[in-house]
Amino acid sequence: MSGVAKRMHDYVPKYYEEMPVATNILDREAEEIERLNASIDDVLAQFFIETATWGLSRWERIFGLPTDTTKTYAQRREILLGRLRGVGTVTAELIENVAEAYANGDVDVDVNAPAYTVIITFVSSLGVPDQIDALKAAVRDITPAHLAIEYVFRFYTYAELATGGRTYGDVVATGKTYSEIYNRGLT
Repeated sequence: MSGVAKRMHDYVPKYYEEMPVATNILDREAEEIERLNASIDDVLAQFFIETATWGLSRWERIFGLPTDTTKTYAQRREILLGRLRGVGTVTAELIENVAEAYANGDVDVDVNAPAYTVIITFVSSLGVPDQIDALKAAVRDITPAHLAIEYVFRFYTYAELATGGRTYGDVVATGKTYSEIYNRGLT
């Protein structure tokens, strides 16, 4: 018996337990209340980008973004969170905040004022982020037009492999391709 059904049974006199029709009615009403509660929770989840699913299209419309249902919910959320974080005066911290929404890790942002360049370095993640095109569009959207943007990526090098004490046999045993190791490491 579910928690809702138990509470409903507790509210009625005990002699109802001996009446199959009454208990059946209580159980069916409890099921309907549970479905209603689940629907309410689902609607509430749509009010927050981090938990939205079917409501992502509304968020995309609010931000003026096209809805791309070929992307996963996580990818669509990254784009929305990046757009949400990109509101305010443009500073290195703001650019960093937007870039981290897409990078799934830490980034460093340096502004080289004499060269009119913003340099975004991916610190904690290896390779090129999956949504690099969306990241570039979001960063370009908030960065002043007179500034160039450079991206610096970190890759898994042979030196890191060698210092990790791994042999060629260990690498082959992982079943990963060279590109997978180079862009994502062995972990």
